[in-house]
Amino acid sequence: MEEVIDPTWKRCVAESVGTAGLVFAGPGAIIIDSLSGGEVTNLGIGLTFGMIVAAMIYATGHISGAHINPAVTLGFALTRHFPWRDVPLYWGAQLLGALVASGAHRLLFGLVDNMGATVPAGSALQSVGLEIALTFILMFVIMAVATDVRAVGQTAAIAIGGTVGLEAIFAGPISGASMNPARSFGPAIVGWVWVSHWIYWVGPLGGAMAGALLYRWLRGDASRRTRAGVAQRIEP
Repeated sequence: MEEVIDPTWKRCVAESVGTAGLVFAGPGAIIIDSLSGGEVTNLGIGLTFGMIVAAMIYATGHISGAHINPAVTLGFALTRHFPWRDVPLYWGAQLLGALVASGAHRLLFGLVDNMGATVPAGSALQSVGLEIALTFILMFVIMAVATDVRAVGQTAAIAIGGTVGLEAIFAGPISGASMNPARSFGPAIVGWVWVSHWIYWVGPLGGAMAGALLYRWLRGDASRRTRAGVAQRIEP
């Protein structure tokens, strides 16, 4: 049976909604942790990021592929699992969703804790290195569960959300553990916080490209099909 692919505009709306959900819950947890005097905790913030990513994959994966991250979209395009012509559309949708979520935070809470923006705690070099490594691991996992039929696909959302949560827990206090330019862009715009913001583009984009290319090389020609619901195999 031929796979039915939703119109591009519907996929873009799904990407906006998914990214908005991620930014509303993740940076929202940081804001509420600040307002509540630390009630959420770093562990809670990390778990929030992981669970919202898993939830958005389940909710929008069958429509748009649930990239909800410009770095992931780039990784899929680079390895021919997503058409280059749609990359600017997905990026625009993801950034818009992030802006809407951060705007909602500003309306609800005012200007609190930099709107949950990612700011390096140490040196810029340290944080960009972390962001490259974190996104490399994340993209490697995504490629495994999204593009290789030998992997167990029913738990793809759990594997990806678990990776995000784990990395946010241990690396968040140093680099913010963004792994996602849209996640960093929304709070930066709304809170007007641009401290070493380049890190959160260079790190995730570079890490995603490396992770995607390495997994493609390791996989070779063993699997040419893509799991529906996480990444879309759309030939350019």
